[in-house]
Amino acid sequence: MGPPDPRKSSPLSGVRVVELCNVAAGPYCGMLLADLGADVIKIEPPGGDMLRQWPPHTNGYSENFASLNRGKKSICLDLKQEPDRRIAHDLIRIADVVIENNRPGAMARLGLDYPVFASDRPSLVYCSISAYGQSGPRAGEGGFDVTIQAMSGIMSVTGEPGGPPAKCGVPVADFAAGLYGAFAVSAMLARVRAGGEGGHIDVPMMGTSLAIAALQTSEFFGTGRDPRPLGSAHPRNAPYQAFPARDGYFVLAAGNDKLWHAVCDTIGRRDLKQDPRFDSSSRRASNQAVLAEILTEVFRAADAHEWLARLARAGVPCSPIHTYSQALADRQTEAAGWVLPMALPGGGETKTFGSPLKIDGTAPPVVTRPPMLDENREEILALLRA
Repeated sequence: MGPPDPRKSSPLSGVRVVELCNVAAGPYCGMLLADLGADVIKIEPPGGDMLRQWPPHTNGYSENFASLNRGKKSICLDLKQEPDRRIAHDLIRIADVVIENNRPGAMARLGLDYPVFASDRPSLVYCSISAYGQSGPRAGEGGFDVTIQAMSGIMSVTGEPGGPPAKCGVPVADFAAGLYGAFAVSAMLARVRAGGEGGHIDVPMMGTSLAIAALQTSEFFGTGRDPRPLGSAHPRNAPYQAFPARDGYFVLAAGNDKLWHAVCDTIGRRDLKQDPRFDSSSRRASNQAVLAEILTEVFRAADAHEWLARLARAGVPCSPIHTYSQALADRQTEAAGWVLPMALPGGGETKTFGSPLKIDGTAPPVVTRPPMLDENREEILALLRA
């Protein structure tokens, strides 16, 4: 008799999820549920989730696909064919959760939309992720992360002042939608476990992208003016941005008067404390361009690591600007155990960034191996014969 399976005590242990998703937002939602113990069955079209084609590949297996599909099981179904649609239908009938990120109307045309199952399966939690939501004048339009970043306003506040439009380097529109989806699914499952009913969750990428921009939308509501791009600077705090030192850039964030005074002491410019342009948070923010010029002249006199050490001793939040290789090798990342080994199908070995959460002081026991296309067909079909 082997050791007990630690996943059996995971929050979503025993929850069966059917995922009909491609690329990012939906698969990320499914992976978050899998990380917390859900049994996720990924239904893929012939040829598989298109993310399987994205480089880099290790032994022919996409590392991008692996990063969003660990811990899942795969079955390949051609939903244009009636026998495969019937299999998908039957799998949904035994599922607790469905996640799909197709254009609105696509699941209805397949006969796999929420109303088909609602009366017979009132406990079913059905999550639809789309570009603009299930209704409204844009509901039929498709979208990808970059188009949603553009439509939702994210690109209008990203980049340097006066520069060309820029998107956030991380696909925040995709992953915000996936996070909202996983959050809503978990909340609905809590309702079901309390004896309530499931329901249909509508996750619009445009809406979730606007929702995470609460500071920007509230700035517009309060002033009637559009927020503007500020590079690494902040509209209401200063100094709170990247600065060039002698050998490169670093970031400091003096978000209140106490920290600002510590900066002045550290750089030997105590006179700036009494400067009427900088004697409050609001005035420092209003005059941050001239403040940045003054500080840049000071900071260029020494290397970034020297300023970081001095500021850290003074208690001022500051940081080097890491590449991803540096962030993944940082001592905090290592101590937290966030980077996990990942065995790829076909014998490849790589790594993945696991769940950053801890529950009762322990990280969730994440299953890191992603599936080959259609790898779990027999195991999945056996569920329908049970």
